[in-house]
Amino acid sequence: MLNRVVLMGRLVADPELRTTNGGVSVTSFRIAVERDYVKQGEERQADFIDITAWRHTAEFVCKHFSKGSLIAIDGKLESRTYQANDGSNRHKVEVKAENANFTGERKKEYRESSYQPAPENRPQPNFEPTTGTQQEFAEVDVPDDLPF
Repeated sequence: MLNRVVLMGRLVADPELRTTNGGVSVTSFRIAVERDYVKQGEERQADFIDITAWRHTAEFVCKHFSKGSLIAIDGKLESRTYQANDGSNRHKVEVKAENANFTGERKKEYRESSYQPAPENRPQPNFEPTTGTQQEFAEVDVPDDLPF
């Protein structure tokens, strides 16, 4: 059987990292995925997809993404049934994220990192151009039984 979901959308709210009683990191968030088509005279529509991420993926999402961030999710579709507080049975479909990837800008604090370019007075390596003549290259012995 094949159960694979790949989505790209924007986070609707900041993800919050939680921890289970067993110490496992988890986060649940929702992304808005725009539809490809727009009916004439109407606004673009979006689907809102619930995502759950566990362990390192949850920590990665919470560290690097915030509301409005563009994110790519790779995971599996899962459905579950539960009983609500009012006693009614509810059905929920969500994506269990296995991987999350950058597709746009990172959080602001990562763009404004502490990286400082090298000072201008720093000596630069001196690379002299070559002419590419045969005398500048050494002959290499290549065995006849290469594996490729």
